[in-house]
Amino acid sequence: MKTESHTLAFSAFMALLIGCAGIAATLASNSQAILLDGLFNLIYFGVALVTIKVSRLASRPDSESYPFGYSYFESLVNLCKGLLIFGVSIFALVDAIAALLTGGRAIAAGIAIAYALFATAACSLTAWVMHRSLRSVSSPLVEADKANWVVNSVISAAVLAAFCLVLVFEKLQWQSVLTYIDPLLVIAVVVLCLGVPVRMASQALRELLNKTPEDALAEPVHQAVGRALADIDTQEVRVRMVRPGRLLYVIVHVVLPATPDVSIADQDKLRAKVDEEVRRYYSPVVCDVVFTADTRWAAPSCGLLVEKHSTEKGGA
Repeated sequence: MKTESHTLAFSAFMALLIGCAGIAATLASNSQAILLDGLFNLIYFGVALVTIKVSRLASRPDSESYPFGYSYFESLVNLCKGLLIFGVSIFALVDAIAALLTGGRAIAAGIAIAYALFATAACSLTAWVMHRSLRSVSSPLVEADKANWVVNSVISAAVLAAFCLVLVFEKLQWQSVLTYIDPLLVIAVVVLCLGVPVRMASQALRELLNKTPEDALAEPVHQAVGRALADIDTQEVRVRMVRPGRLLYVIVHVVLPATPDVSIADQDKLRAKVDEEVRRYYSPVVCDVVFTADTRWAAPSCGLLVEKHSTEKGGA
C-alpha cells in the first residue's frame, strides 16, 4: 500500500476482524488469553479510526486555530494508544493472578488452537503489510502500527504454542496442570510485552512536552547547521529542536559580532542554506534562523529566543 491512509485503514480492518473473532472464540473456549487478544484488537480498532483522521490532519497546513499545524495530534494518538494497551494488559494480568489463586480455569483446546492459528497468520500478514508500506510512506503512525502488529504476532504465536501444550497434557492425562495453562500464559504474555506500550506512551509524552529528540536525530542536525554557517564569523550559535509526530522544528539563533559583515541578503541566503543542509537528514522540517548582532541579546539558557534592536528573523 502506497498511501498512509490506505495502510492505516487496512490496519483498522484487520484489528476489527481479529477482535470479533477473538470475542466469538472466547465464548466458545472460555479462554481469558483469547479474550485479552480480542479486547486488545477491538480497542485498537477504535483508536485506529482516530488515527486515520489524525493522519489526514497532519498533512494539512497550519491554520488560525492551530498556528503550529497538527503534528502534535500524532503524538497524542500514540500516547493514548500506549496507555490503552497498557491498561488492558494490567487488567488481564490482575485477572490471571486471581484465576491462579482460585484453581485456574478449564478451556476448550480445539477451538482455542483454531483461533490462535488464525490470529497468528492474520497478525503476521498485517505486520508484513505495515513493513512494506514504510518503504514508500514515512509516518510515525504507521511505525507505531507496525510495532503493535509485530508484538501481536508474537503474542498470538505464543498463545498457539501454549494451547498446543494443552493437547499434549490431555494425552498425558495431567489434569491438574491443564487449568493453570491459560492464566500462566496470560501472565507470561503481559510481562514479556508490557515494555512496548510503555515505550510508545513515554516517547509520545516526551514529544508532547517538547523534549529535545534523541541524539541519533539531534546530532546530525547540529552538524548540518555547523556546515551551513562555517563560512561566516559567529560568536555563538544555539540550536534548539522539537519533533512533534513526524515534523521537526529547528530554531537556530546566530549571534554575530557587534559589527557584522553579513548583509540582510546574505542572511537570507544562509537561512536557505541551513534549511537545505538540515533537509539532507530529515524531512518534513521547519527551520527558523534568527540573527542577532549584539551578544547582550543572545538566547538565554532557558531556551527562549530574545530579539532586540536589529534582530532579523526568517523561516524556510
